[in-house]
Amino acid sequence: MKPIWVADDDQSIRFVLERALTREQFTVRSFSNPRDVLAALETDAPQVLVSDIRMPGGSGLELLGKVKQRLPGLPVIVMTAYSDLDSAVSAFQGGAFEYLPKPFDVPKAVELIRRAVEESLREQSGSDQGTAAPEMLGQAPAMQDVFRAIGRLSQSNVTVLITGESGTGKELVARALHRHSPRGDLGTKGPFIAINTAAIPKDLLESELFGHERGAFTGAQTMRRGRFEQADGGTLFLDEIGDMPFDLQTRLLRVLSDGQFYRVGGHQPLKANVRVIAATHQNLEQRVREGAFREDLYHRLNVIRLRLPPLRERREDIPGLARAFLARSAHELGVEAKRLSEAAMERLVRFGFPGNVRQLENLCHWLTVMAPAQLIDVKDLPPELLSDGASAEAPDMPAMPSVVGAPAAPAAAMVSAVRPADAWLADLAREARRLLDAGVPEVWDQLTKQFEGQLIHVALENTRGRRIEAAQKLGIGRNTITRKIQELGLDE
Repeated sequence: MKPIWVADDDQSIRFVLERALTREQFTVRSFSNPRDVLAALETDAPQVLVSDIRMPGGSGLELLGKVKQRLPGLPVIVMTAYSDLDSAVSAFQGGAFEYLPKPFDVPKAVELIRRAVEESLREQSGSDQGTAAPEMLGQAPAMQDVFRAIGRLSQSNVTVLITGESGTGKELVARALHRHSPRGDLGTKGPFIAINTAAIPKDLLESELFGHERGAFTGAQTMRRGRFEQADGGTLFLDEIGDMPFDLQTRLLRVLSDGQFYRVGGHQPLKANVRVIAATHQNLEQRVREGAFREDLYHRLNVIRLRLPPLRERREDIPGLARAFLARSAHELGVEAKRLSEAAMERLVRFGFPGNVRQLENLCHWLTVMAPAQLIDVKDLPPELLSDGASAEAPDMPAMPSVVGAPAAPAAAMVSAVRPADAWLADLAREARRLLDAGVPEVWDQLTKQFEGQLIHVALENTRGRRIEAAQKLGIGRNTITRKIQELGLDE
């Protein structure tokens, strides 16, 4: 692994970081000004650069820009004092990995640098493996079962029924089944033809599937080949098969039975060598019981069944999927890929994603366009992920970690945001009345401490533990928040 570079004109800062990083088995190289950093870049490169903003001989922001031109994937951590918060914002916009406020806690600084190293190694590993993204991603056991099934079916032409909620990637699985089959890239390279049976009007669906002869109906001025003919030698993917009209189900059953069909208005039977893969988000067994789907067609399609899990059942895959979608969006837009902070990633993992993988992909594209900085924080997420009910579908997930030692939020703080703005005042009045009626001494001090503690706790959670930024957001002084944290025992 390459060394960590530390650039700061303050010798004590360099000494402290060198000593702490060396204890953690990192190799460190120090610089006192930006000129020496740029000169060293001519012959060498760091794993991570930690740089002060204000140094003699050049600005840390200028250094950041020049480093990013040469090494766009290099994580750069910017150190800044309280007066440099505006510069820190500029640093984020210039591509900084994170900023480290001075004075800093050495263990927190080392942990931040360690995260930057992990990010750098991950980016390096991704570059070494090439830019081609895999067809599908998933480490969850349910997805591994799907991958194994695709492997087992790789030499088969058997009919497959794919079930799963909308947005789970049913067409991706169908394409993978085709690509790895004797009809796909590993064989004759037959076509993959997809049709959404729910998106085409009933009067046109028959013609879309089987084609039509000239003059078969008004507007049929030429003969047209249907999807079955177009898929000859390949695979026909029938998406949302559960919505197919009942009378067309009979014609489809006949094709699956003997391989023969007629164009609309035709009298000559045709044959097509087609493998059929069907998909639905509906419960076909229920549709059969309701008389909306033919039982014999159901059994004809349900030879091999693959169930795709919703995203909420494979939450461990969300970080990897999010990184892949952010990289893809950045590539399509010709910009540098953005990254999610730990807190933002935790919020994504807790979200229910009713639209599943498709919703996550759209979200990442939105963030690539709309997020103001390279590092995406919780406040940059869209409103649906920031509402109190955003994680309602994730009861099995632990609560999002907050600042170490912070008190648990009272029940009143968990009340939905739809409550009136003054509802907390009513809760405060009830609590004050209860304490006064019970004769509790020093009610003022007790409630004031709870109020201040909760305010500081929420502010620190919002800034991911950065005290200076939390103080600025609360409108109090730097020394005030430090004193209050000590008095209230929030750092214990």
